[in-house]
Amino acid sequence: MSNAVTITPELASFSKEIKDLNLTPLWERTVSQQPGTPCKGKIWSWSDLEPKLLESTRLIGTKDAERRVLMLENPVLPGTSFSTQTLFTGLQIILPGEVASAHRHTPNALRFVVKGKGAYTSVEGERTMMSPGDFIVTPNWAWHDHGNIGNEPVVWMDGLDSAFTKFFGATFREDYPVDVQPLYRSEGDAIATFGSALLPVEYKFEGHASPLLVYPYARTREALHHLQKTQAAHPSHGVKLRYANPANGKYPFPTMAAFMQLLPKGYCGRPYRTTESQVFNVAEGHGSVKVGDETFHFGPHDIFVVPPWNTVSFDVGEDCVVFSYTDRAAQDALGFLREEML
Repeated sequence: MSNAVTITPELASFSKEIKDLNLTPLWERTVSQQPGTPCKGKIWSWSDLEPKLLESTRLIGTKDAERRVLMLENPVLPGTSFSTQTLFTGLQIILPGEVASAHRHTPNALRFVVKGKGAYTSVEGERTMMSPGDFIVTPNWAWHDHGNIGNEPVVWMDGLDSAFTKFFGATFREDYPVDVQPLYRSEGDAIATFGSALLPVEYKFEGHASPLLVYPYARTREALHHLQKTQAAHPSHGVKLRYANPANGKYPFPTMAAFMQLLPKGYCGRPYRTTESQVFNVAEGHGSVKVGDETFHFGPHDIFVVPPWNTVSFDVGEDCVVFSYTDRAAQDALGFLREEML
């Protein structure tokens, strides 16, 4: 604990004088030296979100909005577009026949498909079809566009590390000359090349994000159930898997980690806290989560955030499957990460 400084008249006069030089004495610092942020735990219920998404399709088209996205802002961060101080979260909806035109940007982006079939995303010349529960990677500065060739609306969650590029003053964005980029790789090429724990002999990983563009939900679900049969549930996380970059075993992005966890029926988790900012999206099941002193009841497609160093614990009466993404990759790389069970 630092000692309190007695502010004498001479010290007060000195502090006043140096302000004209844009100097401030460290001994008068009021910035918190404790973990955590001002962000609050918050849940967005699908029952509130879905009607607003559908209403937005009647009010604005993709030609006007380019991306029809509702941003989920933390209550203490109005006007920032961020759900936590490090993460962007949005819900995007696309109707049959629509195209969200091609562009690229410095932030990395992930997609977690919430509802509907028939939509695709094209990344660097390869089209990937979307199904509910799929986790999709869009590396930074990669050309990407979306379209819906099905017969129903499709909704997915966008997660971006745009807070990082904003912090560093490194946010760039560029439009493709036409709405849809040319496809020069066959559909399924990335998963055929990188999705079987095998790499081409001559392959050298030179990027920053995972070269595997889609992690299908069916495979993830199968892996979770296998793990459930072979090992005991973690006291705080249940049965939890992290998505890995098959080229190096690390996180899918240099800044963001992504996970899927199975909370088995009757699971009551031990409180846990971490310095990560965490965003959760419920794929299946109903239950409750306690974030700090607040308890949120959740169901399928609900989204909730857990700010850094807030305790979190789960209590479920049925099997639940929950996707999440966090800033763990960046914190791990920088040596900032701290976590503990309570």
